Amino acid sequence: MFDIKDKKSCAYDILSLGEVMLRFDPGEGRIRNARSFKVWEGGGEYNVARGLRRCFGLRAALVSGIADNEIGLLLEDFILQGGVDMTYVKHFPFDGVGRSVRNSLNFTERGFGVRGAIGCSDRGLGAASQLKAGDIDWEEIFGKRGVRWMHTGGIYAALSDSTPEVVLEAVKTAKKYGTIVSYDLNYRPSLWKSIGGKERAQEVNKEIAKHVDVMIGNEEDFTACLGFEVDGLGEDISNPEAESFKKMIEKAVAAYPNFKAVATTLRKVRTATLNDWSAVAWLGGKFYESQKRLYLEILDRVGGGDSFASGFIYGLMELGDPQAAVEYGAAHGALAMTTPGDTSTAVKSEVEKLSRGGGARVDR
Repeated sequence: MFDIKDKKSCAYDILSLGEVMLRFDPGEGRIRNARSFKVWEGGGEYNVARGLRRCFGLRAALVSGIADNEIGLLLEDFILQGGVDMTYVKHFPFDGVGRSVRNSLNFTERGFGVRGAIGCSDRGLGAASQLKAGDIDWEEIFGKRGVRWMHTGGIYAALSDSTPEVVLEAVKTAKKYGTIVSYDLNYRPSLWKSIGGKERAQEVNKEIAKHVDVMIGNEEDFTACLGFEVDGLGEDISNPEAESFKKMIEKAVAAYPNFKAVATTLRKVRTATLNDWSAVAWLGGKFYESQKRLYLEILDRVGGGDSFASGFIYGLMELGDPQAAVEYGAAHGALAMTTPGDTSTAVKSEVEKLSRGGGARVDR
């Protein structure tokens, strides 16, 4: 299925490249009139590494940037609590104001019922976005230390003019040394709208896609980032169907024969707190579908897709079983959305239980 490097030959099982933001959560209230917030760390690419470390016990590392001030120290404290190695996080001097570099903030409210979740990012000049080609010694990471799997994505690639080059430098070096590369397209219109919109998103992502083994994304991602459209998908992207997504996957793997696997979550948003939830993956010419969870109750939807990715990667990397991989991914994503914050608090036994069809009966 995959020729994954042996654990003994590598310092890390998973390495993620991406930005980590400080998330401000108003709890049950609204951003616009909050008087207090809880804070968490989070980032689309980082969340995957953290999930693989904390839930599944794998050795995880992060490549990112942090501005050296008190907010940066708080982010560092969160990352270290998550057990993710920070050896390759670049520290940037802080100028006292943030004119050249700063730490990124993300305000996110959870939504409830008919009120959807809302995110408001404040991430311009974020330290991770200031990384440039040549800043990271990828030869040391992949050639000397060794990494079994690398994960990055379209959020990081959208942050600045330099980040696509950093991604390309990383994935090309990873491939050179036999590291499996996964990429979550994660299209965010707000990130691309001032730098060229969908046209620029496609220019960047089409080039990166040539070096990806495992591509993750939903229907909107594949359309906006790679330009694939399938008749009959409909305009309601909140109500995807597995069969329509399969048509899109078939187009994608025909265009990119380097894809060894493609996966997505399928979410029907009934209300902000009630979603239908499942997943589908393609691997080796076959499709694999997870259990369908109807009326899944959501506390905080942020990070559900990232937790799916980490469960799916674990299933491929450690179990070598595509069906188990899609079930672990869907179960881990579902569990992540039952707790606040971007990152999962689940343990592997809970994922295993839910992936086998276990319910919410009390454990004593």
